[in-house]
Amino acid sequence: MRDRISEALKGHAADYIEVRLQEGESTHIGFRGREMDSIGSSANNGGCVRAQAKGGWGFVSFDNLSNLRSRVEMAVSQARLVGKGTSELSPVKPSVSETDAVVKKNPAAISLVDKKRLLDEYNDIIWSTEGVQTSIIGYANSQRNTVFANSEGSYIRQGRVDVTMRLVVVARDGGEVQQVGMSIGSKGDFSVVEGLHDEVKASARRAVEMLSAPRVSGDKYTVVLDPVLAGVFVHEAFGHLSEADFTYENERLRELMLLGRRFGGKHLNIVDDASMQGLRGSYEYDDEGTPSSKVYLIREGILTGRLHSRETAAKMGERPTGNARAINYHYPPIVRMGNTFIEPGVASFDELVADIKDGIYAKNWYGGTTSMEMFTFSAGESYMIRNGKVEELVRPVTLSGNVFDTLANIDAIGSDLEMNEGGGCGKGGQFPLPVSNGSPHIRLRNCLVGGG
Repeated sequence: MRDRISEALKGHAADYIEVRLQEGESTHIGFRGREMDSIGSSANNGGCVRAQAKGGWGFVSFDNLSNLRSRVEMAVSQARLVGKGTSELSPVKPSVSETDAVVKKNPAAISLVDKKRLLDEYNDIIWSTEGVQTSIIGYANSQRNTVFANSEGSYIRQGRVDVTMRLVVVARDGGEVQQVGMSIGSKGDFSVVEGLHDEVKASARRAVEMLSAPRVSGDKYTVVLDPVLAGVFVHEAFGHLSEADFTYENERLRELMLLGRRFGGKHLNIVDDASMQGLRGSYEYDDEGTPSSKVYLIREGILTGRLHSRETAAKMGERPTGNARAINYHYPPIVRMGNTFIEPGVASFDELVADIKDGIYAKNWYGGTTSMEMFTFSAGESYMIRNGKVEELVRPVTLSGNVFDTLANIDAIGSDLEMNEGGGCGKGGQFPLPVSNGSPHIRLRNCLVGGG
């Protein structure tokens, strides 16, 4: 294969060419309500070519690996048709590497029958809870091998195994409806979705309990976020603003995201690190053959970095970070996060809530929107904090605000960093991309809260 690719890349009138080939298979099982509504397996084999000439890009994807040279010629022809300037790619040292997936409990070794039996058990637990109206369970696993090669001499083969499960319980009493969700994921370990019977039972009961929980009056509160909701906040509200393709194309955002600007106190550090081992957002090389790296987006409260492809790094005069990713061979790589998180501080949970007389503890999440620097997120469950103690369950609240003001209002950070590996990230029509996000518990002052 390496010789075939090398031969196909020779002798073209282009500034740069890359080939990405992929072979893999996936399995999914879905339940809606009491019954299973989908189950199946599929193979995904194909590839793509991307070429650059005079600043223009050509891209061709294909399912048949024959006639690779003609696919390269087509991509080069496209690039030459649109190219009218100068090609700019930040230099990256060519790499030759072959790595297999690291697997703990391989989901491919578990039969569909056994996978379905496990989900049946979870669904039975949900439906044994009085007050449940419906439920949704989605399970998927995939394994793939990807080969990347380019005209600069890189040849990289990487293996990957992925496991995810999403479970939603919806409870209803007359016109009142509440829901609770769980998202679980792993890079190569089926056991993360096993043995969750107690957690599923607790989720079903909580959905029912929230039907009778009191509503919170909308106002500004001191709010403590758990690691899941804080991780979603840092990914959705801030992480996407740090993706350099978005920044480069938006003049207003370039002004907002000026390196050296202070966004928070010295205790605030936000990182994206795809080089971490074993997380769903981890990888050795991105889909341009650039090694993954640890990037401090905010360091001691100061904006110090952003995420780049080779092209955005060249255009903005910064270094490539290894964050060009594609969900599969049907798409070209774009700038995406890997593992994004707030670094831990020193406070215990008890210390975070100790001096709060009237506040809110918000956990988990089930939705939200962002628009530039403005955000609105819905917590999955919420509790009142009274006189330094977490007290009664209340209806899930919404949190709204300006991300930069909110970062400045983080006045305390816990020591209990946790990474959430459930779900996936969407951008530019590419969904779901495996990522991880996380945080310790954090405390926000003057957070605008809407009642559920």
